[in-house]
Amino acid sequence: MMKGIRFSSLQSPKSLGALFMGLCCFIASAVVAEPSVSDADAIPHVGKRARESYIDYLYADPHKAFAIGPGGAWAWQAGKASPQEAEQAAIEYCERYSQQKCVAYALNDKLVFNSQQWPTLWGPYLSKEQAAQASVGNRVGQRFYNLAFKDENGKRKTIADLRGKVVFVHFWGSWCPACMIEFPSLVRLQKQINQELGKQVELVILQAREPFSESLRWARKNGFENVTLYDSGVTSLSDTQMQLGDGRRVEDRDIAKTFPTSFVLDKNGIVVFYHSGPVNNWLEYVDFFRDAALAP
Repeated sequence: MMKGIRFSSLQSPKSLGALFMGLCCFIASAVVAEPSVSDADAIPHVGKRARESYIDYLYADPHKAFAIGPGGAWAWQAGKASPQEAEQAAIEYCERYSQQKCVAYALNDKLVFNSQQWPTLWGPYLSKEQAAQASVGNRVGQRFYNLAFKDENGKRKTIADLRGKVVFVHFWGSWCPACMIEFPSLVRLQKQINQELGKQVELVILQAREPFSESLRWARKNGFENVTLYDSGVTSLSDTQMQLGDGRRVEDRDIAKTFPTSFVLDKNGIVVFYHSGPVNNWLEYVDFFRDAALAP
């Protein structure tokens, strides 16, 4: 008999077995294993190439550091004079090709990744006053274009109408293979966001270079009838301009260099995240959305 647990003489072997099974499950769920420094699959956001390169990093000469950033940015440096020099070099190289902040994941043979800091890297967020002074554009730190679009019922909205919410803006097309492959991940993100953050986050999924009716037809044909889509106003493959709230138009390539492309805007309309190309698992970003939604 286990100390601290009393069994009634009326309990059957079946009920005792169920009790022990429940106790084992409780113990297993209470113990969360920390990722190992050698586990390349534990690195968040990065793809196959980064994981393969991380194996090379593990066998590199010290002093060395492996850095990552939200969206899949990564880099590593080795053979430096000190751990500090290796960390700085890896972070600088990681940020060279990314608009996101990068942080150290591993330093020499030690895992230094701070999982609590990780979802805060979209911040610090600008104040309302600072955001009003920001230039307009599509880079992190700029105030995003005030795009105009319509919902399925034809009601007109603009990005500015969504101030006070974190806004996810995604450009896609049913003609785009990478967009179609990514689409189920977007659907899972929208479902999770709706469950956890409700009206604090708005997903604005806009079609590019095709009529809205064609986007809706593809979504419904493939079982995505519950996803909320918005009409960018684009009417054909040759229509390369999107409308702004004041009636002016902007070339789609001035906003998104490739399709799909995604942006996250903070509650004041400032770009805090940019990603060109598909994302394998958007659910990895839910904690980031939560951090932005809870910011003052």
